[in-house]
Amino acid sequence: MSNISEKTLIDLEFFTILKTVSELCISDLGKNAVLQIKPFKSKEKLLSELQKVNEYLSSFENDNRIPSHYFDDIQKEIHLLNIENSYLEPASFLKILNTANTIFELKKFFKKFKDIYPHLFHFTEEILLEKSISENITETITPFAEVNENASPLLKQIRNDINSVRSKIGASFNKALSYYNNAGYLDEIRESVIENQRVLAVQAMHRRKVKGSLLGSSKTGSIVFIAPEATLQFRRELQNLLFDEHEEVVRILKALTNKIRVYATNLVDYQTYLANLDVIGAKAKYAKKISACLPKITSEKKIFLRDAYHPILLLKNNEQKLKTVPQTLELNQKQQIIVISGPNAGGKSITLKTIGLLQVMLQSGLLIPVHERSSTYFFDKVLTDIGDNQSIENQLSTYSYRLKNMRNFLRSCNNSTLFLIDEFGTGSDPELGGALAEIFLEEFYAKGAYGIITTHYANLKVLANELDNVVNANMQFDEKTLQPLFKLFIGQAGSSFTFEVAQKNGIPFSLINKAKKRVEVEKIRLDKTISKLQKERNKLQKTSETLEKEKSKAIEQTDHLTEKQQKIQEKLESFQELYDSNQKMLYYGRKINELVNTYFQTNNKKALTTEFNKWIAIEKTKYLKKNPPKPKTKAQKKQVKVEKKKVEEKLKTIEKEVFVEVKKVREIKEKETKKIAKQKANYIFKINDKVRIIDSNACGIIDKIEKNSAFINYGVFTTKTTLNKLELVEAAKK
Repeated sequence: MSNISEKTLIDLEFFTILKTVSELCISDLGKNAVLQIKPFKSKEKLLSELQKVNEYLSSFENDNRIPSHYFDDIQKEIHLLNIENSYLEPASFLKILNTANTIFELKKFFKKFKDIYPHLFHFTEEILLEKSISENITETITPFAEVNENASPLLKQIRNDINSVRSKIGASFNKALSYYNNAGYLDEIRESVIENQRVLAVQAMHRRKVKGSLLGSSKTGSIVFIAPEATLQFRRELQNLLFDEHEEVVRILKALTNKIRVYATNLVDYQTYLANLDVIGAKAKYAKKISACLPKITSEKKIFLRDAYHPILLLKNNEQKLKTVPQTLELNQKQQIIVISGPNAGGKSITLKTIGLLQVMLQSGLLIPVHERSSTYFFDKVLTDIGDNQSIENQLSTYSYRLKNMRNFLRSCNNSTLFLIDEFGTGSDPELGGALAEIFLEEFYAKGAYGIITTHYANLKVLANELDNVVNANMQFDEKTLQPLFKLFIGQAGSSFTFEVAQKNGIPFSLINKAKKRVEVEKIRLDKTISKLQKERNKLQKTSETLEKEKSKAIEQTDHLTEKQQKIQEKLESFQELYDSNQKMLYYGRKINELVNTYFQTNNKKALTTEFNKWIAIEKTKYLKKNPPKPKTKAQKKQVKVEKKKVEEKLKTIEKEVFVEVKKVREIKEKETKKIAKQKANYIFKINDKVRIIDSNACGIIDKIEKNSAFINYGVFTTKTTLNKLELVEAAKK
């Protein structure tokens, strides 16, 4: 059983996902199994399941599709096999045969393609195939769900006798029909069928003249139906034979049942395997439906979900042909908790639910709709507090309920926990509830838990800015149209746009102004500053997106030009080789022509041979310099190794000498760095010093210093931080 509670699964709408997946199963057993899915407790088992689903998903794209694994439910048959002296009907044996044959085909397939589907192959190899099951059933039961007449000599004899008697019944009836028809005793219809046997249709006035058994009459009484006497004798004989046949069939079925009974455990394994494969197949079909993949599951505690979609929202928007905006989010040691703020209906809750749902889905063996380069971690616990959980039965208010939930969080939260809290701190007095929420957040932070919270509280935004590994984030908002953009931006708190949204929704401007006057001036200034920063950020983002598009176009053009240049270079090299070859041929031709002319003038063969050999020797020397011969003998190969070793030893010696010099330079640099760091550490900050927060680019002026805190003026806004987070840019002029 998983540590992830059912409440968390309900909060994240996990069971809606399971219902969708169950509809993709091919069997009722598979559907029931899907609806019972819970997150895995073991990481090893989870990884195995995910690999199997991923392999099944890949089968949709390659040429080696996994064979159909539809199967009949044989739970009733297995139950009967476990009851002594019971026996199965032929149709039940055909169900078992189909199940065994399906297992055989799957084992054969996965063995053939074990390199493509290694995890599914090992999964199938665990099933022991008993060929005797198929052989015994095939020998006894026909494909038409009947006992084969060759199952026993007695059954064959009885069935031959039955056929013979049926022929006699037909012959005797036809004889009687002809006789009484000629006598004029029969009606125009001549015959009928009653109780599955042929009867004579005799006119009522002649019924005493026809020998046989009266079986009925027409509605008007003008016709009576009589079975001829000769036919009745043969029918009694047929009834006896049919009884004997039934007894022999039951005996054969009992014998076959006893043979199959010893394999009852195997049949349970077959049924379980096929149900599990059905679940894996349904998961893969769902993954294809939502364009899901398997992200990397790391041993390092971090979440990096790139282009993550909420699967329920994605399918809903796809049906309505609407665009779904993906989110990219990262949690790691330096970004342990994210505090998301911004206006209502901006997408805070859906972002939080997306991350939680995808994590729970993955830990339940389902692939998730993210970019393939995403990665995540296996969390022992996932805790959620989402929505208004007011309890009428327990007479608990929303705030009381949430406080009880926080108590459970504090008890079970640890460094392998992912927590998700929507509208953190709400339900009570803003100041008091906000203060308590700060304490809770600090506790989660101290325990090393990873989490995402959404809030409107300004004090939580400030706390997120002060704690080292906690960051603010906001859902972007178009300040002109006042429409949400549904894009998450990490690194900055969000404005609630309270008054702007109120104005857009028709609230009179005079009432909004009255409300503004009742709010603290500093809060309005902070909200305005945040709003202004968001506007600037939106402009920068749009500019960045435009530049990215232009950069992509430039890269494409560069690649195109590089490709053209490469082709031209290849042609030039080809022409150069052809030119060099032609020049060499011309040179060889001129030299031979020169030697031949000399010979024609002197007629001296010896001189010709000497000059020719000398020229050949020179050319050979040139060729060997360019193309040295490969060592063939052991001695030559040994000599090459010796030379190579000498070169390597020389390189190592040079490398050692260089390393010594590099080490000296590093020591000098380290001393200088320590000296500078010491000077900075001993520096006492003063008002009007130009400073910046460590790891940031923005510079500001110190307006005020209180104990270990400093107020930094950035021109547009002022912020407060501790002195140990500051570094000096320029000292104040005296």
